[in-house]
Amino acid sequence: MLEDADFIKSCDVPGPTKEAIRAIILYKSDVNETDKVVDVGCGTGGITCEFAQRAKEVISIDINPEAIEITQKNLKKFGLGDNVTLINGDGADALENVDEIDIAIVGGSGKKLEDILELIDSKLNSKGRIIVTAILVDTKVEAVNKLKELNYNPSIMEVNISKGRVLDRGIMMMSENPIAIISAKKR
Repeated sequence: MLEDADFIKSCDVPGPTKEAIRAIILYKSDVNETDKVVDVGCGTGGITCEFAQRAKEVISIDINPEAIEITQKNLKKFGLGDNVTLINGDGADALENVDEIDIAIVGGSGKKLEDILELIDSKLNSKGRIIVTAILVDTKVEAVNKLKELNYNPSIMEVNISKGRVLDRGIMMMSENPIAIISAKKR
């Protein structure tokens, strides 16, 4: 696993997804070296970099040009990227030109989550996996409902990682990156 402190960051781009969360996403995805992965809403590229180490091909999409630029810098910093295609564009539009997906990670949807999930479903192979990360309650509900409508059996896990900070009078636990991880496999 790549360490959080090693990533290039920006105030204007979300991420990177915290290391413990990335570890859970990797586990839930059951990624292998033959998989084609799509990362919609890649932010600073934390998830992209992890999958680039483990999958055959990664396509990372973000509407924010600065996110694509920082993801590229992080890939270069970690000596990754030969198997990564970066697309600066709207997630739904960019997915139109992607075929045969094994794993889809949706971290940002620009209010087009349902459209994105429909497109992913139409391109996901017979044993494909979808993982949606969500902070907003509304996004969690929307993702679960849409996956059920598409005939998936989604599971949802609320993750709240806390790290301790040693103070003079004790240890204070600080929450980092509270997030829901919604996962589903194609039936």
